[in-house]
Amino acid sequence: MKHTLSVLVENKPGVLARIAGLFSRRGFNIDSLAVGITEDPDVSRMTITVDGKEHPIEQVTKQLHKLINVIKITDLDPHSAVARELALIKVKSDAKTRGEVMQIAEIFRANILDVGKKTMTLEVTGSHDKIEAMEKLLWPLGVAEVVRTGRIAIERGEK
Repeated sequence: MKHTLSVLVENKPGVLARIAGLFSRRGFNIDSLAVGITEDPDVSRMTITVDGKEHPIEQVTKQLHKLINVIKITDLDPHSAVARELALIKVKSDAKTRGEVMQIAEIFRANILDVGKKTMTLEVTGSHDKIEAMEKLLWPLGVAEVVRTGRIAIERGEK
């Protein structure tokens, strides 16, 4: 089961390394990790996606709470959170395939960021499944490069 942890931490050097080390020591592989400053410049939010059963995740979150620079940890419920990923996809395209790439981009509401003689670069945001579906359609046309962010998420409502 995938878990998305939202971890508020003090914005200080070494915090990311300590948190990643804790997951590593416990045998968890971090599927995605996104870190950014919050509305408070002294606080950063880490959005960590891990695959694990409920009990071990509880143990890791308890240990995270013991770290000095950790302020708050939330295991986000997928039904009460909004989550997105971002992908930049460079597709080989010439005069023959450019129209098809543009149609796929339109269907997935992707932005065309760059058009060259032999490639196009697309930007798509959405769920993991949406990005996977778009990639699957683009691969036969010739994907040259893919860059993806990790998942970012926030709770719905007033929390």
